[in-house]
Amino acid sequence: MTWRFLPNALSFMRIGLVAPAVWSLHAQRYRLAIALIVLAGATDALDGLLARRFGWSSYVGAILDPLADKLMLVSIYAALAWLGHLPVWLAGLVVARDLGIVAGAVAFHFLIGTVRMAPTVAGKANTAVQLSLIGVVVGHLAGLPFPAQLGEGLVWLTAATTLWSGGDYVYTWGRRALTSRNAD
Repeated sequence: MTWRFLPNALSFMRIGLVAPAVWSLHAQRYRLAIALIVLAGATDALDGLLARRFGWSSYVGAILDPLADKLMLVSIYAALAWLGHLPVWLAGLVVARDLGIVAGAVAFHFLIGTVRMAPTVAGKANTAVQLSLIGVVVGHLAGLPFPAQLGEGLVWLTAATTLWSGGDYVYTWGRRALTSRNAD
């Protein structure tokens, strides 16, 4: 028996946590929502560590890991907007960015060749800010004493980093596509 499957199993587990996390928000069980989101984050960190440390990375894992992350983030943003805890325009922006990235990756794959996605500085910064906003909003709903200005500031910072990151991915992958096309 091999342990190589473990990072992918953790990604599947993260995908399985999406529905309970969204349900807990709808049921106003905010502490449970925080626990599930933190568990998802921990499994994300662990699967990445295992894949790098033991060389257990795979093509499936390279797709599954970011897919699990995007499903969780997009679902939480959509649920928080639906429930009136985040602006709908912000959730739309987050969803549009991620759909754009996925559509671009699919187009690149079919028109150019293999996609080897690697997170960018802008993407990592955006993820950190998006997660911070989720933490503050859900934490506030759970009764943690976060100042309202922090949430408001993070809304605008999330919008800015989402636009920056989306633009960065379009620029980076558009340049790669042109370079690949011109090389042929």
